[in-house]
Amino acid sequence: MLTAALACAALVPAATPAAAATPVCVLACDTRDPSLARQESFPVPAKNLNGRRLQLHVSNADDMAWASIDDGVMGDSAWLDRSWDGGATWEGLLGKASIPGTWTGTRTLMYNITDPRNHRRGLVRACGDAAAVGCTDWVYPAVCDTLCDGANAGQAAGDDQPVPATTLYGRTIRLHVNQKNSMAWAGIESGGGGDEIWLDRSWNGGSTRPGGSSLGRTSTPSGAAGTRTAMYATRDPRGLLYGGAVRACGREASHQEGSCTTWVRPAPTRARAAADALMYSYDPYNGWWPSSWWNSAATLSSLIGFARTTGTHDYDWIVARTFEQNKGVFAAGVRSSDALEGHFISRSIDDSAWWAIAWIDAYDYTGDARYLNEAVIIANYVQQYWDAGSCGGGVWWDRERTYKNAVTNGQYLWLTTALHQRIPGDTGWLQRARTAAGWCRSSGMINSSGLVNDGLNSSCANNGSTVWSYNQGLAIGGFTELWKTTGDGSLLATARALADAAISSTALTRAGVLTESCDIGSASCDDNQKQFKGIFMRHFADLAKATGSSTYRSYLQRQADTLWAQDRSSLNVLGQRWAGTGPNQSDWRTQASALGALTAASG
Repeated sequence: MLTAALACAALVPAATPAAAATPVCVLACDTRDPSLARQESFPVPAKNLNGRRLQLHVSNADDMAWASIDDGVMGDSAWLDRSWDGGATWEGLLGKASIPGTWTGTRTLMYNITDPRNHRRGLVRACGDAAAVGCTDWVYPAVCDTLCDGANAGQAAGDDQPVPATTLYGRTIRLHVNQKNSMAWAGIESGGGGDEIWLDRSWNGGSTRPGGSSLGRTSTPSGAAGTRTAMYATRDPRGLLYGGAVRACGREASHQEGSCTTWVRPAPTRARAAADALMYSYDPYNGWWPSSWWNSAATLSSLIGFARTTGTHDYDWIVARTFEQNKGVFAAGVRSSDALEGHFISRSIDDSAWWAIAWIDAYDYTGDARYLNEAVIIANYVQQYWDAGSCGGGVWWDRERTYKNAVTNGQYLWLTTALHQRIPGDTGWLQRARTAAGWCRSSGMINSSGLVNDGLNSSCANNGSTVWSYNQGLAIGGFTELWKTTGDGSLLATARALADAAISSTALTRAGVLTESCDIGSASCDDNQKQFKGIFMRHFADLAKATGSSTYRSYLQRQADTLWAQDRSSLNVLGQRWAGTGPNQSDWRTQASALGALTAASG
């Protein structure tokens, strides 16, 4: 149901043209031709405008809309209005088109309804001018997920109170959350008649709330001690907005000031909550998580892993979007410090390999052969840097052939094995995988404690550099996969030895919690290191599943339980230090890493 302000706005179109709207790009950019729409629906009634038919057309598959006017005469026009604050104000005259010549109708181009990149939920309506100006209703004023805005709180399948209540003049103001359905409502207690309660909703973590203030504002009836609002959704899958935050607010009848609880994002499940918060940082305009190139590949893998494990399809669209927006050529500094030469290839061999791994994951998830084909193209590029003339083998880390390290060779072992598993009749990739496994075991990068140091020095000896969790994880994953393919028990023994070393050595595990060297004391992790642990967890979980080891399963669960209890904010932001110690860091890289851990524990 529209608010009074929204209803009034629907009756009074913009009298003068607004400033040109900033183009919005989500699955496509504003001004797309309606002939390319994947769907066509009419979610609001057409408007009769002096005998003309004014219609709003919507393609939910594209999250776009366009306007048309028919049964008219030359000069009649149609356009779209788009509002980012629930209809209080709007960008007017979008795509304005006039009926030409002897035609009887025209239509606008398509415009996006919402803008998840900038965390804005939009409304659109069709407007026209045919000797008078009129508009249709706004489309989708209510947010709908499993339930829609305005649902009775009595329908809630649960009542969680995730943050402390706030008090005001003896009143208690509580935020209630139905975690399963990501719905929320507010309640006020211990008060009297005229006390008010409402819900605020924000799509950008509470920084702003256009169109989301005073939702369900309700007064306590005379003689009652309290009341509650209706329920409101915190996810808008249709609009590609998943991480809505809410808080409960209220005021005592005789005072103007109010009080609010902390902002909260619901957590329908641990992994779903982490994924929703991760999507907050995705840039659909450019199809990545800015501004880290290889991290975006690993993050895509993490999100696909979550979707495959849980059967959640809300984020499927980002697979194709990421692929289409990034498969081309980019100058240095646009996506990576290196130039990208097409097909996700650059001078950094490990960066290229991360994308090959991501596209294998995408192929497994979607069955779309273009992703496997892309992985083969990248893998063939990586293969060029296998060099038996230096250190007896191994892949160089960079095109300049300056370093043979653990990450690139761990990727290569996993990647060659994965391609063999997915290409019918293959023998070439299998032979490369066998050769890589033998070289990795004999190279010296695995030290006497069963830990993987960072790489080899100029004399082809273990350089003694930092033991990072992702190097350990890639080795575990590569040997595990090749064992599953060949049945060679020595490969499984190597994977187990690597896993046992990881969970028993303080180089990687402290007090039972996976810990990088940059998680200790006053140290901090750089943007690369922030994502290492999630990669380890993925491959460790593969070994746990393949072996059925209760020890390994317990370790996985310990990580998930600890980070959820110790390293989570009320907005489900998950940090670098899973034990919750400080100084801690958090961003989308740490979020992706933690999502990997939560998915591994639930798989």
